[in-house]
Amino acid sequence: MRLRDISITAWPITAWIGMIGIALALICAVFAPLIAPYGETEVVGGVWQEADAQFFFGLDNLGRDILSRLIYGARTTLSVALAATVISFSLGILLSFIAAVSGGVIDTVFSRFNDLMMSIPTLIFALVVLAVLPQHLVVLILVMAILDSTRVYRLGRAVALDVAVMEFVEAARLRGEGTTWIIFREILPNTLSPLLAEFGLRFAFSILFLSTLSFLGLGIQPPTADWGGMVKENKDGIIFGISAALVPGSAIAALAVCVNLVVDWLLKRTSSLKGGRGDA
Repeated sequence: MRLRDISITAWPITAWIGMIGIALALICAVFAPLIAPYGETEVVGGVWQEADAQFFFGLDNLGRDILSRLIYGARTTLSVALAATVISFSLGILLSFIAAVSGGVIDTVFSRFNDLMMSIPTLIFALVVLAVLPQHLVVLILVMAILDSTRVYRLGRAVALDVAVMEFVEAARLRGEGTTWIIFREILPNTLSPLLAEFGLRFAFSILFLSTLSFLGLGIQPPTADWGGMVKENKDGIIFGISAALVPGSAIAALAVCVNLVVDWLLKRTSSLKGGRGDA
C-alpha cells in the first residue's frame, strides 16, 4: 500500500461529511457532562419554550433544555447501538463461518434455525420479548443483538462459502489446520470488505431500531435521554407547530446518513486497494 493510498487529502467530500458527523456525535457522547449547558433532567423553563439566545433548540414538554438532552442522548443512543452491533456481528459471523467451514448437519441446523428466526417480524418479536422480560439495559442490548445477528449470519455464510472453496483454504485443510485457523487466518481476512460494509449498515440499523423501540415505550426508559424517546416525548407538540420532536428526529437521520457515507467510501477504498474499480 502506497502512502498516497491512506492520505486524508484523497478523501472525497462525502467521506469528510460522514467523518465530521460521526466525530461530532462521538464528542457529544464522550464529553456530554462537559459540553451540555444544563443537566440531563434539569427543568430550566416553561413547557415547549421556543428557541432563543439562551436555549438554542428551545425547551421540551417538561421545560428541559433540548440541546442538553440531545447531547446526553448521543451517549445513550451510540453506546447501546454500538454494543448491540458488536455483539450481533460477533455472534453472527462466528456461527456463519463455523457453518460454512463445517458443512453437513451443523450447517443445516444453524441455517434452518436462522431462517426460522428471520421469518418472525423483527419489531413484533422485540416488542413481545421486551414486554415480558424486565426492562433493563442489558436485556435491551441482548434482544437487539440476537435479532440482528440473523441478518449478519446470512451475509457471513454467503461470503464464507465463496472463500471456503478456494485453493488456499483446501491447502490449509490438507496441511491439517483446524477450524479455528481456517476461520481466522484464511476466511476472515479475505472477507473484510463486505463485512466492513455490513458492520456499518448494522450499526445504522441499530440506531434506527433502538429509536423505534424507545418511541414505542420499550427502549430506553425515561428520564434517561435518548433520541427516539425524545421524539416520543415531544410528538404532541407538532400539532401546535412546536419543532421539539424534529430536532432529535433530524439527529437520528443525520447520523444514519453519516455512517452510510463513511461505510460506502471505505468499501470503495478497500475494493480499490485490492484492484477493484472503486475510486477515492
